[in-house]
Amino acid sequence: MSSPSPFQVHLEPWADATSLNAQLEAGYRRLRDDPAIGRSHWFAGRYENLYVPVDRLPALGDLVTAAVARAARITARAPASLRCRYWFNAMGPGQHTGLHSHDEDDEILSGVYYVRAPGGSGDLVLRPAAGSPRRVPPREGRFVFFPPQIPHEVEINRSGRLRLSIGMNFGPEG
Repeated sequence: MSSPSPFQVHLEPWADATSLNAQLEAGYRRLRDDPAIGRSHWFAGRYENLYVPVDRLPALGDLVTAAVARAARITARAPASLRCRYWFNAMGPGQHTGLHSHDEDDEILSGVYYVRAPGGSGDLVLRPAAGSPRRVPPREGRFVFFPPQIPHEVEINRSGRLRLSIGMNFGPEG
């Protein structure tokens, strides 16, 4: 009997992310308290997910386009055949994101993009059912893609500063 194959994690940098990240962070700060912005997952005094539409923050359009292109390459699908759902995840000092997975709908790939990731702000920890956990330190300007069924969590932010990322799920368009 063969052992299960290890899951794939894809780490992909964004070339010259400084300008994009500045726009994303400024937009997040401007919109985070706007009552018209969708929110979900109220835990420990914060909404984990904030859903900012591209028309309210155009820099998200560039990020989503790049993310879909990368997801299409990883999944061997045409970019036009994929849709991307995304959300901001802001973790202040002392906050974390509990163990969960993203396989409740038709997701075929999950990912995260790091906008602000100070040292000590919490690793992404992927916990497959078989095999050892995989720790992925956050890095500003980097995408991390992984299978949606893999349970994962984010460790406590011990940096004393905001950790800001954009979570993503990719599924079939239509």
